[in-house]
Amino acid sequence: MLTRTISSLFGIFALVILVSPFQVAMAQRAHLAYQHKYDTGQTIQPIFQGWSRQVDGTFDMHFGYLNRNYSDELNIPIGADNSIDMAGLDNIQNQPTYFQTRNNRDIFTVNVPANFGNREIVWQLTTEGQTLEAVGWLQSEWEIDEFGGYDPDPKVLANQPPQISVVSATSVRLPAKLTLTPSVTDDGLPELEPKIERTNNEWNTTPLLSRPEGALPIPTNVGHLQTNLRGLKVKPMAPEGKLTVSYTVWRGPADIITQPIFSEAANGSATTEITFTEPGEYQLQVRAFDGGKSTYEFVTINVE
Repeated sequence: MLTRTISSLFGIFALVILVSPFQVAMAQRAHLAYQHKYDTGQTIQPIFQGWSRQVDGTFDMHFGYLNRNYSDELNIPIGADNSIDMAGLDNIQNQPTYFQTRNNRDIFTVNVPANFGNREIVWQLTTEGQTLEAVGWLQSEWEIDEFGGYDPDPKVLANQPPQISVVSATSVRLPAKLTLTPSVTDDGLPELEPKIERTNNEWNTTPLLSRPEGALPIPTNVGHLQTNLRGLKVKPMAPEGKLTVSYTVWRGPADIITQPIFSEAANGSATTEITFTEPGEYQLQVRAFDGGKSTYEFVTINVE
């Protein structure tokens, strides 16, 4: 009897030892309310999104990523956990290191020579103990045509991307806010066209859904977050018909707060107040957008 009891206790003790911290964390997460399960602790999937031809005969390989977290934004420095195999080309690691939540398309490109052939570009990311990769090569079906295979509207061809000039490296000490005022100009295109109000009969369409008055709200998996019914992140949109400047963390230890989110250009410049919450070196991606085309630059900020 004593031997059987000791054996049972030993079996229980061994079972406890075999349960890893990762398993404990997963078990704890399984008991969270459903809408909170995927806020944190999920992996990031790098994505190859296709390639396009350049006028000089080279090719651009386009990459994005899916951060499966709804709330957790991760900083993964260049190195073993965030690397690109350049297939024997110059080892230029121009990928981001700060990853916003959810789906982020066409984040960066890798330019390869005209004689790239059947080689592959591989981007690897390691998160939550898993290494995931995106493999890009010049498969014909994955060629991206800027205009989708159609002849572009002459108005689209006439529009030139805006021009932007940003300051060089800057430093700021916490707690503080940094004000940036890059110069930005544009050709005034595209022109904002007046909206035409039409009824359903004029469009000859039928509404997909007709909700009765007083119906309960449509439930979402993550109602506490800014997502639509398909779980896609709802991103703020630039005002229509305006030339704007906005900022995104490309590399750095934490996110930033910008006021306003989209700074409207006036008299050849656009002013934005940027708040940092963590010290470190930041590389911010600066976007000038005219409503049709964008221009991107980078500025480095050292936060002490």
